[in-house]
Amino acid sequence: MTTLNDAGQPAISELAQQRRHVSHYALGTDIDLTLFGSDTNDYLTQANQLIDQYEDRLTVNRLHSEVMAINHAAGQHPVQVSAATYSLVKQAILLSQQHFGFNALIGPLVKLWRIGFDDAQLPTQAEIDARLKLVDPFSVELDDQLFSVYLTQAGMELDLGGIAKGYIADRIQDYWEAFGQRAGMINLGGNLLMVGDSPLHDDHQWRVGIQNPLSPRGNAIASVKIGACSAVTSGIYERHFEINGQSYHHILDSKTGYPRQNDLLSVTIFSKKSIDGEIETTRLFFAGQPEDNWGIDRDDLYGAIFVTKEKKLEIVGLADATVTLLDPEFEIA
Repeated sequence: MTTLNDAGQPAISELAQQRRHVSHYALGTDIDLTLFGSDTNDYLTQANQLIDQYEDRLTVNRLHSEVMAINHAAGQHPVQVSAATYSLVKQAILLSQQHFGFNALIGPLVKLWRIGFDDAQLPTQAEIDARLKLVDPFSVELDDQLFSVYLTQAGMELDLGGIAKGYIADRIQDYWEAFGQRAGMINLGGNLLMVGDSPLHDDHQWRVGIQNPLSPRGNAIASVKIGACSAVTSGIYERHFEINGQSYHHILDSKTGYPRQNDLLSVTIFSKKSIDGEIETTRLFFAGQPEDNWGIDRDDLYGAIFVTKEKKLEIVGLADATVTLLDPEFEIA
């Protein structure tokens, strides 16, 4: 006798635990999407198409996109963009004006250094000084009625690389939940978003690895047991280059024009939304250490893990019992 589901079709054994997975290359990185309990790959395919659509609008690594249209018109005229792009740009500009490290106008410095590309270089101080004049987030005019953005100085460049992946991950979760998908994993090149309860463990908690900043991607120094959440990491290991015996990483400080220097290898934020994880990793990486009362008045920020150059893990907001050390070369402070 065959068991039928409500649609009169043969039921799938242990459907809730069954995994559907697709890989994709977009946003300059490897994308991995996983759904549990779905009877079709359609939601994965549509999610990848959604990623591509957002990349088409937001990228600065192609000649044409909505963001590039804004950049091309810098110092000339405002540019109207779609509602979604305008909302993200406005959020990025307002965050940049808080001066905690995040700066969506960092584009001229990013393109000067080229860290992460084959032609990365160490700029001269004169070149850096010239670019520092073009990264002022207050030199932007936003029009909420027309959805237009105007960079008022020629040479200014908007770059949403520090916030876009988190925004896109959240939109994928929204899409899946709109169609009743209950559990899945979104991995946008290290930006992780765990959707729903984990079907992999009896306690329904996910296991999130903390990347070893000194080893290739996939080597974890610790594991965190946690419910549905986003996990976003900022680290000096992600993109860097060496010249004259010194290493330069990609996290640029728009006040100095150079990579931000402190005692951190990485900081990982656990939060409800992935875009907040992006924002807070930048805030805490620039702080260089746990901030007093960080997250204490927000129930959507779950915790943070700092990894220092002395190979110590500092845990904020997470219960000690939820963190398991996996690499004996590191220690929990």
